Amino acid sequence: MPSRLPCPRSNTVASLALAAATFCASVSSASAEDAKPGTINLELNALQDSDKGCRIAFVVENGLGHDIGKAAYEIALFDKEGMVERLMVLDFQELPAAKTKVRRFDLADAKCGAIGRVLVNDASACDGDGIEAGACIARLNPTTRSSVAFGK
Repeated sequence: MPSRLPCPRSNTVASLALAAATFCASVSSASAEDAKPGTINLELNALQDSDKGCRIAFVVENGLGHDIGKAAYEIALFDKEGMVERLMVLDFQELPAAKTKVRRFDLADAKCGAIGRVLVNDASACDGDGIEAGACIARLNPTTRSSVAFGK
């Protein structure tokens, strides 16, 4: 009676499935670690050159437990030498509680490669029922996926 050997293909598929599951779990837990409850998680996600200048993309999650009717942040852009290049207000509009949103802004005449740092200077608007004054800046958790420094 011939002995049965395990099918290498089945083991390979099982190994790949296990590796994929482990990778996905690690990615999910890394994202969960960056997102802090009771905060507004603001991620500088991408800077892309466009025909208008530099397109900047943010991923924002309102973890305050209350809808924000209007959120706007004063943002400072620094060049590679650390000099302030421009100061502007970006309107993030409504941020529903526990909802992740993507917001993109076109920065006219800006060159993405010249930006060395992005700073959230202040919250110029933070309105909503149950939202305490100053919460949009005090409870802001800035992170970045880009090579540009980002903070408050």
